[in-house]
Amino acid sequence: MARRFSAPYQSEPVSSLASWARNLAVFAVLAVVVSIIVVRFDFLEPKPALATFIGGLAIAGLSILFGLAGFAAIWQNGSRGMARILLAFLIDGAILAYPAYLAFQYRKLPSIYDITTDPIDPPRFDALARLRTGEGTNTAVYAGLYSAEQQRHFYPEIEPVELEISADRAYAIALQLVHKRKWIVIDERAPQPPRRIGRIEAVARTPIMGFREDVSIRVVPDGDDSRVDIRSASRNFDSDLGSNAARVKTFIDDLNTAADADALKPVKKTPVTPPKPPAKTVKK
Repeated sequence: MARRFSAPYQSEPVSSLASWARNLAVFAVLAVVVSIIVVRFDFLEPKPALATFIGGLAIAGLSILFGLAGFAAIWQNGSRGMARILLAFLIDGAILAYPAYLAFQYRKLPSIYDITTDPIDPPRFDALARLRTGEGTNTAVYAGLYSAEQQRHFYPEIEPVELEISADRAYAIALQLVHKRKWIVIDERAPQPPRRIGRIEAVARTPIMGFREDVSIRVVPDGDDSRVDIRSASRNFDSDLGSNAARVKTFIDDLNTAADADALKPVKKTPVTPPKPPAKTVKK
């Protein structure tokens, strides 16, 4: 019975629209993967690679249109190819889901790329400045008043970090967190007399495309305590879609947690050697 019903269907031609939908979806995957690889391994500058990535998304959208047209054709003439259309829709959905989320973030979040805990005197990019000089690259100079106002409105929780530990310990913990995140450290200067200001400059990368975002951390003493300021800025593009703010907030949370744990550590007491009794003198 199964063979009787399936034989006429098997003799029907495969919808060319269904084949086009599947082929375009596969090509879209290749374009997206190639664009990610060329950025990750520095084969191209970020903006040409982003153009390739957007092209891949456009091809995925075109694949959906062909799939819808193929579905209508199959519904009308009974041709085969529904499995190809469903496969194309599955691939296209996987490709377009995260960019759709980013597009929503772009509409919701401010168009800024430079986040800092101290907009008045942000940590400087000294060693990183030479990496922010090419065409289409954001400069090492802080983005300015507009960025500070937008940050205060959208990310009011980003403030300087006051720690009840010494500047030396705060610097050591901050550097440990940087290494834990596998950021590339460009420069590190531990607190030294007389000002005892510690600085860390590093490069972080976005999760998928691997775009570079520069980080500067400043540790200053505050009596017996310390204050830590953080700055994170995208090297390319005018909007970071919230990535720098997210990076700074998680770093602040981890820094506070580590500093609290460090402050609660018991101080190791060195054993005190009892004084030797004076030597007895024998009276003659």
